[in-house]
Amino acid sequence: MKAFALALTAVALALGTASAACAADTFPWVLRVGVHTVNPKSNNGTLAGMKATVESDTTPTFSLEYMFDRNWGVDVLASLPFKHTVRLDGVSAATTRQLPPTIGVNYHFMPDAMVSPFVGAGLNYTRFFETRGVGPLQGAHVSIANSFGAAAHAGLDLRINDRWLVTADVRWISIAGDVKANGSKVGKANIDPLAYGLSIGYRF
Repeated sequence: MKAFALALTAVALALGTASAACAADTFPWVLRVGVHTVNPKSNNGTLAGMKATVESDTTPTFSLEYMFDRNWGVDVLASLPFKHTVRLDGVSAATTRQLPPTIGVNYHFMPDAMVSPFVGAGLNYTRFFETRGVGPLQGAHVSIANSFGAAAHAGLDLRINDRWLVTADVRWISIAGDVKANGSKVGKANIDPLAYGLSIGYRF
């Protein structure tokens, strides 16, 4: 909750201090299309007394950023569903899909440079769906609770011209959800992934 409060405070401060006059920038919107790999942390907790491991996945992603001034922007991330396999003591026990929409505020250090680094903070909501038991849990009703938490963002924009750019970034997202099998809680999946991405951006 402390991380969530800090992220929420960062969003509020950035929105409160941004100047509306800078919306007159010629191209205040940035649309990015690319791919991200969601790589869960190595220790995903214990489920039913067994070590849980959540595997990585890669899928297309989309983001839209509005620049309130030369340095500050509000960013919304969306994607196609990620699919993960959950292993218990190394054995595949479930599969799940998730959508992780994220909103945040970014600070661009050198917006007029050819290479411009940025950092950001925000909030994430992850929805798990189509969770199914496999292997030892084949036929069991398995579910993972949706997650709401903080997110951090850092990356580089490589300017091609006034409208086109390439972005390489990484996001850390706080994701954790209670796991149930046949209605009984068997533990919490602590995923907290790093999401590595590469995208093409267009300013308009």
